[in-house]
Amino acid sequence: MSRSNEERFVIDGPSGNLEIAITEPSGVVKGCAVIAHPHPLYGGTLDNKVVQTLGKAFNVLGLTSVRFNFRGVGKSDGVYDEGLGELEDFKSVQNFAYQKIQPEHTIFAGFSFGTYIVSHAAKLTTPDQLVLIAPAVGKFEVNDATDDTLVIHGEEDDVVPLSDVMDWARPQRISVTVFPGAGHFFHGDLVRLKNVIINHCRNKLPS
Repeated sequence: MSRSNEERFVIDGPSGNLEIAITEPSGVVKGCAVIAHPHPLYGGTLDNKVVQTLGKAFNVLGLTSVRFNFRGVGKSDGVYDEGLGELEDFKSVQNFAYQKIQPEHTIFAGFSFGTYIVSHAAKLTTPDQLVLIAPAVGKFEVNDATDDTLVIHGEEDDVVPLSDVMDWARPQRISVTVFPGAGHFFHGDLVRLKNVIINHCRNKLPS
């Protein structure tokens, strides 16, 4: 993600400042994607490589990518709040993005712990699309997905076993895109991850 078209600043959040990074696409803005990073207590930040890859994919699609640091991470004030406060953080960023961009099309996307947050946010304000990368099922109560939710998981994920994700997906009868040999952080698979996201989400964008 090019730093030249990225803007970083803080907004008022539930616990004080919330740090945000907004990256605009090179062409016409069709909407926005709000992206939630991995667990704050285990090194998760808006600069996580998977989170950045999500942002790049959405920029290719003509969407403004909105990444942010949960409370207690980077320049965001506050302390970890077991997911409750983090959901409030997401809602604050989402509201800010909606007011700033007034998007025609919206995507919520999360990686690992972030999937737990966006799955709950999506029940409060329904996005046009939902993207869940390495959903942290079994560790957090990730909400049920919809038929067209993009779910991607690594076959060799040692943080969230693939079997747990399949147990979560099976009763819902939703598809899971499995990356053979990939681990939790998709090392060596980020380009493929980006392309799968682009190809899936492109079909549902407004013409």
